[in-house]
Amino acid sequence: MVDMCLCGSGLLYEQCCRTYHNGSRFAETAEILMRSRFTAYAYQDDSYLLATWDNTKKPQSIDFSKDKTVWTKLEIVNVKKGGKNDTKGLVEFKAHFKLDDEDQVMHELSRFKKSGGRWYYLDGLVKSIGQPKTESGQGKNAPCPCGSGKKFKRCCGQN
Repeated sequence: MVDMCLCGSGLLYEQCCRTYHNGSRFAETAEILMRSRFTAYAYQDDSYLLATWDNTKKPQSIDFSKDKTVWTKLEIVNVKKGGKNDTKGLVEFKAHFKLDDEDQVMHELSRFKKSGGRWYYLDGLVKSIGQPKTESGQGKNAPCPCGSGKKFKRCCGQN
């Protein structure tokens, strides 16, 4: 079985984020670190997540034992700074996931800093968590705008 990397690079995991996770490479930009951290969440790689978290903000541990989240796709919305010659960066992203068989999305703005030549995650502001919007802009579990009283996914949102 061939595993494409979940970070969205279009490369195989072995050629992409695994090289960051196993320490053979370090992320050259804040965006690359964001992508590799997303994939680390998908693989529940707490060691990599903790190693790439700024020491001033890092939790003591990450417990995945009860986590049922299945991360499915990363969408980079915007990047400000965070390049090879910068010391700070912002990455806005949408992380798509499944939880209890429902498609969900988390929209976050994350801050990164470079220290000792390496990028670290500082913290993030979660803008929203919920179900992704449909093409009409309507959430799938929101009431249908047609006034039927049904959920959008059971009414006008049916394909």
